[in-house]
Order: sequence, then C-alpha cells, then structure tokens
Amino acid sequence: MRVSSLFAAVLIAWAPVAAVADPAPHTITVSGQAEARGAPNQAMLSAGVVSVAPTAAEALAENARKMTGVFAALKKLGVPERSIQTSNFSVQPQYPPYNQNATGLQRIVGYQVSNQVDVVLDDTGKLGPALDALVGAGANQINSVSFGIKGADALQAKARADAVADARTRAETYAKAAGVSLGNVVSIQENGGFEPPRPMVMLRAQAAEAPPTPTAAGELGVTANVTIVFEIR
Repeated sequence: MRVSSLFAAVLIAWAPVAAVADPAPHTITVSGQAEARGAPNQAMLSAGVVSVAPTAAEALAENARKMTGVFAALKKLGVPERSIQTSNFSVQPQYPPYNQNATGLQRIVGYQVSNQVDVVLDDTGKLGPALDALVGAGANQINSVSFGIKGADALQAKARADAVADARTRAETYAKAAGVSLGNVVSIQENGGFEPPRPMVMLRAQAAEAPPTPTAAGELGVTANVTIVFEIR
C-alpha cells in the first residue's frame, strides 16, 4: 500500500513537467555555396640550377657560381631575402646508360648537383622579368609558377556572406514548396574552401636571348560552403 502511494506521488510530480516540455522543433537542413573572385597580388615560382661535372667538387663549384648569380639577380629585382627559400639541394652520382650484359658494379661517370629555390613575388608584374633574370643569371630549371592572393580576408568574408544568403534562398524555396514557413537558424556549419594558388607548369629554361617572357595572372576565386539548419513552422 505504501509502495503504491509513493508511485502515485512520483507520477503526480512528473506530470506538470511533461505537460510543459517543448516538443523537438521541426527543421530543414540546406547547404549554400558562393565564390568571390579577385586579381592575384602574389606570384610564386620555383627555379634552380642543375650542374654536372666529372667530380662532385667540380659540380658543386659550378653550381655555387651560378646560384650566386641567381641570388644576385633576385636581389637586383628587389626581392627581399625572406621571400627566397632553398627548397631542395642534392648531390648525386651519375652512371652510364644501363647495360643488362654488364657485370660487376656500375662505374660512376660524374656527379650532378641540384639547387632549387622557392621565390615569392609581391608584385605579379615582376614575374616575367624575374624569369628572364633568373635564366640570364644561370638558372636552367624553372619548375613551376603559381599565383596567390595575400590578405584575402575581405574576399573570404564576402564569399561566406554570399554562401549564407544562398542557403537561406534555398531554404525559403523548399519551405514554400512544402507549405511551411521558415523560422530561426538552429545551427551553421562552415565546410570551408579556398581555391589554391593556380599552378603553371613551366618547361626547362631556354636561352636568355629569347623575347621577354609573357605571363598572365588572371583571377583566383575564394569559395565558401556552409550547411545551415533552419526551424520550420
């Protein structure tokens, strides 16, 4: 009898709480995308010198002489030291062409020294002159060229705002088609996205007497992707 009374008391105490509890809101989940484009204000290039000689010392000396000219050319263009970084350095033995009939160890016929640097230019207009100056100074490899946007915060903010607006427009379209009205935002999740620097693969450098090297920076896009949950009524 006492147990039954206690159980009844628990039910009576819980009943008001259950009566006022809010039901889970009905929601709709949509995604929005947007892109904001702008002109690049940076150019990045990778260049270097590859030297081959009978001995490692000779190859190293020749490579050092030409790389000194490469650094001098960059300095003359006004490129600060902080914008130049060695990205690869190697010394490798060279062997004659493979002969499947040969016996014993392969004979070393020379050495190759490679020294590569990555360069960041804060003026895309200097890219063509930089390529010409590097080749003229002794660089015999231009590995890649790409463009980027330094200080893209304003573009990123615009892309995010436009992505949210795109998501709301989609949600309103779906809500209208379903015969419901859109309510408050429950959550926003950014999926993110930034167009990486656009690479331009370059061929091995040619003679310095060639016409000035033309380049085109074009535009880059900053993208934003969001997922938003809206209440519907």
